[in-house]
Amino acid sequence: MDTHPEGDWHRPPSQLTLGSEDVHVWRIPLDPSDTVVSELASILDVDERARAARFHAVIHRTRFVVGRALLRRVLGQYLGLRPEEVAFVYGEHGKPALRGEATIGGLRFNLAHSKDLALLAVVCGREVGVDLEALRALEDAERIVARFFSTREQADFFRVAPELRQLTFFRGWVRKEAYIKAIGKGLALPLGDFDVTLAPGDPPRLLRVQDQPDEPNRWALAELSPGVGFVGAIAVEGTGWRLRGFDVTHGPQANTENRE
Repeated sequence: MDTHPEGDWHRPPSQLTLGSEDVHVWRIPLDPSDTVVSELASILDVDERARAARFHAVIHRTRFVVGRALLRRVLGQYLGLRPEEVAFVYGEHGKPALRGEATIGGLRFNLAHSKDLALLAVVCGREVGVDLEALRALEDAERIVARFFSTREQADFFRVAPELRQLTFFRGWVRKEAYIKAIGKGLALPLGDFDVTLAPGDPPRLLRVQDQPDEPNRWALAELSPGVGFVGAIAVEGTGWRLRGFDVTHGPQANTENRE
């Protein structure tokens, strides 16, 4: 699947099932009422509360709390655990994963956020990366492409009409970020060491990874439509998977009630 259409977000079934061919993406609003934020904050562990406290701006602290708490709630429903029982470990470059017995079923996830929205991707038995960006005027988009993107991507980008370059930049950026998050390297992998499709109309694909000629065959990319003013992308290991989208709701029963 190359694109997840805008509006294709659904309320999930009361019992979640996740097969090896399923890819679930959750859309999480990060600005609920103060009452909801207070209730969600009680879910976090000591380390997460300390991390939240380090945010100077209240809005950033709130969005961190909401994102982490709802991450716990959603994963807890898949695992049959209370949100407080979900435990994490972190890879060399900071990619989170489940810890302990929760890893036995092969559940894996990735979280991205931008402004007041987050996306959570959940899969079973394969790696996944997701990215999200709020569209905005970015004066140095062309400079970033010229300095950090690959030679092929630069050529594709600068062939695009100037009025389309902002959107082209963000679509390319989320595709590249989704891939490097999926492999768990973050920006330890230079952005110029691999190519993704960039030109308008080109379906999202990984085209090349330096010194790894078989790597593009290992991954499939899809464009996500999180809503007006946002772009998103997902990178999933393997092929033959099916994508479903859910909308998280807030409040005491806000476990996984979303729309596909």
